[in-house]
Amino acid sequence: MLPSMTVLLTLVSLTCGENPAIQVILKNKGLQYGKEVGAGWIQEKLELITLPDISGVIKLGFLGKVYYTLTGITITKCDFPEPTVEFYQDATGFKTSSLGLSVAMTGGWRTRFGIIRDHGSFNMAIFSMDVTSIVNLGKDPDGRLSVTSISCDARVGEVDIRFHGGASWIIQPFVDHFKGRIKSDIEGKICPTVEESILNVESHLQAMNVSFDVNQDLTIDLPLTGLPVIDASSLNLGLKGEFYSIKSPAEPPFEAQAFTIPEQQGYMLSMGLSEFTLNSASYGYFSAGLLKALINDSMIPPSSPVRLNTSSIGQFIPQLPKMFPDLLMSLQVYAREIPLFSFLPGAVKLGFQGAVKAFAIQANKTQTPLFKLNVDTQLSGKVWIASGKLKGSLKMDNFTLTLAASEVGPFKTDALEKYGRIGSMLALAKLNEILGKGVEIPRMRQAQLVNTVLQMEEGFIAIFSDAQVLLTLGGFN
Repeated sequence: MLPSMTVLLTLVSLTCGENPAIQVILKNKGLQYGKEVGAGWIQEKLELITLPDISGVIKLGFLGKVYYTLTGITITKCDFPEPTVEFYQDATGFKTSSLGLSVAMTGGWRTRFGIIRDHGSFNMAIFSMDVTSIVNLGKDPDGRLSVTSISCDARVGEVDIRFHGGASWIIQPFVDHFKGRIKSDIEGKICPTVEESILNVESHLQAMNVSFDVNQDLTIDLPLTGLPVIDASSLNLGLKGEFYSIKSPAEPPFEAQAFTIPEQQGYMLSMGLSEFTLNSASYGYFSAGLLKALINDSMIPPSSPVRLNTSSIGQFIPQLPKMFPDLLMSLQVYAREIPLFSFLPGAVKLGFQGAVKAFAIQANKTQTPLFKLNVDTQLSGKVWIASGKLKGSLKMDNFTLTLAASEVGPFKTDALEKYGRIGSMLALAKLNEILGKGVEIPRMRQAQLVNTVLQMEEGFIAIFSDAQVLLTLGGFN
């Protein structure tokens, strides 16, 4: 019973050192909710549990020894007082106690007394069983969360047993001799079972990955950056939260900055996402040369008054159709610098410094360079959570287009800038349609976030949420 509670609370807490880019904080409200869910789940599952056999020997003075085995032990009824669980600063972990537990069980018995062998059934009741366990949370060399049993104490108040069948009428008078030994056997099995369950949790933790491929281009590292931090009311896990290019992994030319999630009462979980995480993804794409696109005339909407050929672009660059008459064009668009996000109270900003190289497509399909334009854009937006979805909106704060190089001679860019701004605003309008519809907040198979709110802060996003655990008898191990 207590082992399962320990397992559940450890997994729920999974929901510092070198600056983490992601922080996850489990509050006492979340811990208590996990305790209640776990207690209910354990209460239901107890009916399905078959306990290990209990074997031993009883000395009956001059009568000799009775060898016994209690087998097929199942729980028929359980008085399971609400356990207590608390963050335990002394061990950097938590302490779980179940006091006054009473259990009714049934099973079969076998005895051997000299050459006499017998068997039957029994009913047993255990009264006032107290179990207390303290576990430590740590960090292994690879940054995985580790869990270790620090101490365990188990006490059984009283045991009553009734034998049925066989020569039980002979055995029953000697029950007082059995009870002390059986009580000792039960006490001796509880803590090893608790510790075995904790070791099982630890083995699962050690098998977990701390890096995940997001797609074919990016992977994210999520090891702990330091030891878990525990106080009287919370557990704080700091995670690296850094994206890398799979093709060319490299550290970005910036570091994660320290941040503190503001206190927000009444929620089970608090989470913080630094702007470093998004910027490391941006750097991963940039360093792998993926922030680029090739545009040709077939990609221009049919309704556009401007086509991608030298004749149409000639209205902005008069000398172009004279030098390269009636040729299709292509545009190579790419980022000149790493696009960087900035989180501010109530807003997010993105700066994009790009470039456009224009080419004329000759009859033999070779491409002749024409000119290069620098495009600098500043965007700002908002992000929020509504109806269980993450939503957002963007607007363009600035758009400038300047001539960086030209193989066709100098020309003014004012008109091109105007059309570029219009095109960008049309693209933003379509993007805002998508952002307004939102995307579902990710959920795990056995849990989901509810009552979630998002708050923009200087350098990071703070998320506050409750959780709903969805457990079934067969759905949790």
